[in-house]
Amino acid sequence: MKLVITENQKDKIIEKVIFKYLDRQNYNQIDTGDRIYFVKNIGDKYAEIRFDKSDGWCGISYELSSFFSSMMGIEESDSESIIGRWVEHTLQMEVKQTWTFVQRQQWRLNIPTW
Repeated sequence: MKLVITENQKDKIIEKVIFKYLDRQNYNQIDTGDRIYFVKNIGDKYAEIRFDKSDGWCGISYELSSFFSSMMGIEESDSESIIGRWVEHTLQMEVKQTWTFVQRQQWRLNIPTW
């Protein structure tokens, strides 16, 4: 028996797998008023995802984005978009733009410690 999966079905399956994976990470959300940081552990220095409430921008760590790209065989831009949709779904807020922070930009994911 042959199973034929259309490109559209494949995309939906990949999105479901990534959403499920992110849901199971049980991220702690740190809300600083203007931003929400998604961290695995309270006390982490860097977040994996940062959402800016004022402009709807969503920053993603390179490690997270590239993990999905290599695991699922998709472009990093697709990985970034799917993570952005997960953030929208999780926060019930609109993500207007996503971007991935490469290693040298990791400071942008730094969690403020007042």
